[in-house]
Amino acid sequence: MITINDIAKLAEVSRTTVSRVINNSGYVSAKSRKRVMDVIEETGFVPSQHAQSLRTKQTKIIGVILPKISTDTSSRTVRGMTDVFEKIGYQILLTSTNLDKKKEIEHLKLLQNRQVDGIILIATNTDRDLIEEIEKSKVPVVVIGQEIVGKPRIPSVVFDDYAAACSMTELLIEKGRRNIGYIGVDTSDRAVGLLRKQGYLDVMAKHGLDVQKEWIQTGDFSIDSGYEAAARMVEASTEDIDAVFAATDRMGLGAWKYIRNRGLRIPEDTAVVGIGSSETSRFIEPALTTIEYEFEKAGREGAETLLEILQGGKKVSDKKTLDFKLESRDSL
Repeated sequence: MITINDIAKLAEVSRTTVSRVINNSGYVSAKSRKRVMDVIEETGFVPSQHAQSLRTKQTKIIGVILPKISTDTSSRTVRGMTDVFEKIGYQILLTSTNLDKKKEIEHLKLLQNRQVDGIILIATNTDRDLIEEIEKSKVPVVVIGQEIVGKPRIPSVVFDDYAAACSMTELLIEKGRRNIGYIGVDTSDRAVGLLRKQGYLDVMAKHGLDVQKEWIQTGDFSIDSGYEAAARMVEASTEDIDAVFAATDRMGLGAWKYIRNRGLRIPEDTAVVGIGSSETSRFIEPALTTIEYEFEKAGREGAETLLEILQGGKKVSDKKTLDFKLESRDSL
């Protein structure tokens, strides 16, 4: 087995010079660097990752905590991170909380024990216990999807959820819809549960439109919960619902299914819209009107923010807000 000492002898340089070339640290003359690289290429030498970690105190591994590993949102966000990390030799270690808030804290601790260089958390809540755990973390943490309000030392990458919900509600009203129901999630999720709901309510109030309490229902992100929420809404309402606005595409797909099963036409009788621009939303007929988020970009921004911290570069801003695009399709 070829070692660094062997490379040093063959290249006629010191062991330190070889180490500097491999780790890209410290000064090495162009001539010596070329000799070392030539020998490495000729011998097929591969540096030990473990040995490099001991020297640099870096593992070149980034921990990523996902709310659910199988969703379109998660896969697209991870794809964006991978685009950044793979180019510079970092690997990703994925964990999934399966939408369990307690596991977000457990996985933060778990990944630190695995000695990752940093952590990216796609968060579903911003409660005090989670914030305290992030602040105690031994490695830098970047949050995607939730703003950590009042905590500038915890950088985040977010979408403008409030503005997105406002835009969608405005479009529904512009299209002549007045009895607009809303399917959200628990408000402990500030981005999806609180801000999107508030955008809907504020626009309805701005236009002087009443909202019956039965028109606001809560799901759990799943398609089934969207179906059940739409059923509760329509069956309890004293007026005909002419639009259902779901806070996510998956719940929107459930509402879409319920409306069709009830024998109502989409969009003639009832419009159905969502947020997220999932792949499935494009292929149903009629296709789901939605808000498109660039999840790949969120992944890239989160990765680049974490790298800036790890490399000790310029001051990192506490929040990056990404834009959105309204995709008007056949369901409205």
